[in-house]
Amino acid sequence: MSPTRVHSGGKSGGKTASPSTARAINDRLALALLQREGPLTAGQLKQLTGLSRPTVADLVERLRGARLITVVGEAGAERRGPNARLYGIVADRAHLAGIDVRTDRVTVCVADLLGRTLAEASLPIAPRATDEPGRPAAGPPAVAAAVDLLTSTAARAGATSLHTIGVGAPGLLDPATGALGSNTGWLPRWHADLVAAVRAHFPAELLLENEANLAAVAEQRLGAARDRDTFVLLWLGGGTGAAVVLDGALRRGASGGAGEIGFLPVPGAGGLPSASGCEGGFHSLAGGPALCDLAHRHGLPVEGTGVEAAERALRAAVAAVRESRGERDEREEGGGAGVPAGPAEAFLDAYADGVAIGVAAVSAVLDPGCVVIGGECGRAGGDELARRVAERVARMAPVRLEVRAGTVGGRAVLRGAVLTAMDAAQDDLFAPEG
Repeated sequence: MSPTRVHSGGKSGGKTASPSTARAINDRLALALLQREGPLTAGQLKQLTGLSRPTVADLVERLRGARLITVVGEAGAERRGPNARLYGIVADRAHLAGIDVRTDRVTVCVADLLGRTLAEASLPIAPRATDEPGRPAAGPPAVAAAVDLLTSTAARAGATSLHTIGVGAPGLLDPATGALGSNTGWLPRWHADLVAAVRAHFPAELLLENEANLAAVAEQRLGAARDRDTFVLLWLGGGTGAAVVLDGALRRGASGGAGEIGFLPVPGAGGLPSASGCEGGFHSLAGGPALCDLAHRHGLPVEGTGVEAAERALRAAVAAVRESRGERDEREEGGGAGVPAGPAEAFLDAYADGVAIGVAAVSAVLDPGCVVIGGECGRAGGDELARRVAERVARMAPVRLEVRAGTVGGRAVLRGAVLTAMDAAQDDLFAPEG
């Protein structure tokens, strides 16, 4: 632990901070340290903040009075007395939730103020007929079932109310209206209905965000991008997308369309995208349907349909290639049974060729220094795919670029939703009164 020094009453920009402003700064600093380091004694808070003993004592009493911190133990039997008490954030001061909305599933997580999972549940959503060909719909029953799922999960977590709810979903989020939409036409209509129903049923702040953006939040806080303030997360799943993080902040663009990489015109896609559909863009090289077609062309089995089929095909190819090298990965699901190593290697190389075109374009425009590959197919490809993409981009891009496989896993969107809700709840509860 290294000290972070804040001096009460110090000057900033030529102006002396008022006592109330100094108290607010010190309170937030102490709360941030307690969250990052865990329970601390008053003496440790003094060391880490550089504040005087009386200032720390006042700060502790103020935060205890606001029910933001409490005594959670003692530092050791040999150090009895007030300074030996360990103070920690009151985690049940508020409860929050994250919701990951897929085309065929809803997963919810209820957590405490520190973002620790208290209860989690998932619900499959079966598509049914719709009057719009090619666009699945589940209708009011799916929306009601998803709302009931959140209600029952909150009850299991012991949450009588929810302070903040973070929701992650595929699609385009309008920054002006907060409405969820789609330029592709394949997203189910019940997604927007679910968001409206959650707003109506829960008196909580609701934060709606694109799935790739939330996955990027999770990878930066918990996973492959923890050492990066600037990076791009490339989402490879049923669709394709990207999250742009520059100088530690998500960049959404003027209309919320930053990262809609599926629409990027690229060579080899067989056409050009349109304003209403990304066929002919990068999606046609890297999306789930393209991956399944590529597997068929290489003589590899493709079982089922949708992103699950693409994920299984890619995972089986990776397993076959690793097995041919005498490698085993106990984390692998499925395996390479029935998948010959030669065609599997060629398939991975061909898929990496397509993915690398999009990554090279991102690198040339943004120079992010790092691209993290996520999404269902990105997760299935893992390090094998990331390594191949990096080799190809190095030959195409004029700037240095690392390509990393995401490490948070299948709960990246859900974890990002929880983290976003946690940040908002803490900003509200930790704000000075008055």
